[in-house]
Amino acid sequence: MSTSISRDALMERVSAGERLSADDIRDLAATPDILSIGMLADVLRRRLHDTRTTFLRVAECAFDAPALEPAHVTAQEIRINGLPAQLAAVLRAVEIIKSKGNRTVSAFTWSDVERMASGGSIAGVLKQLRDAGLDSLSVLPLDGRADPALIVNELASAGFTHLRVTVDKAAVDTRAGLLLRAAELQDRVGCIQAISPLPMTLSTFRPTTGYDDVKMVAIARLAAPNIPTVQVDWRRYGPKLAQVALTFGADDIDGVSASDEAPEGRRRAPLEEITRNIQAAGFEPVERTGRYTAVV
Repeated sequence: MSTSISRDALMERVSAGERLSADDIRDLAATPDILSIGMLADVLRRRLHDTRTTFLRVAECAFDAPALEPAHVTAQEIRINGLPAQLAAVLRAVEIIKSKGNRTVSAFTWSDVERMASGGSIAGVLKQLRDAGLDSLSVLPLDGRADPALIVNELASAGFTHLRVTVDKAAVDTRAGLLLRAAELQDRVGCIQAISPLPMTLSTFRPTTGYDDVKMVAIARLAAPNIPTVQVDWRRYGPKLAQVALTFGADDIDGVSASDEAPEGRRRAPLEEITRNIQAAGFEPVERTGRYTAVV
């Protein structure tokens, strides 16, 4: 995208609803013209969602202590953490949480699922987890050890219908390929609801930059127009990056605290802060459920 002519041509195609090619995406990922990429992504984002920006309030609990605390009551999703050795303990935790409200429950990684299967039937483990009420895995990395196509197919077959694919710690120059692969998977299975393109694992020695982060958000939106939601993690990346990302193609903020406590004043209360930040970026804040529907 070295000239205004090529930029304008891409803008016409995106505005008309045309899906950019893999070569187009790779060229955009290689260009330093971040503002033009952001403009393209913003046009597509607004065509898909207008000014609507969703956010999810999340609470975490350990699988061996699934009692909900008062701060969890306002959470729309409970994320179970820890490293379970036995499937029975996991099923019990999911069932307890499900019994205390109509929230979605996410938990664990694919490695956890493999460990719980212990060489047995992964499909059987997934069916038990789904029957107990588990809605999704906490992370589903495109750059993980296991083949993401295999994982997505297994999860789809087990009835998991709102998948979120993530990036673990892939280098910046490899992520465009991962995002294109996510779009290909969605073409095949149709059950990927969201993509979280920024690394879930942050490196102390090689941290990402704000430039790389917002650029990758824009590339995600352009590479995968068939995946409805592009999200940024509020806890991991903070309000400033999340706010800028909204103008570069993101339409969802994940990981907003479910606590209503405000020790630093009302304006810093989680719900007040996320609403204010979205509005300041020129968008309409909508709290959503873990099933990607608006909270009524």
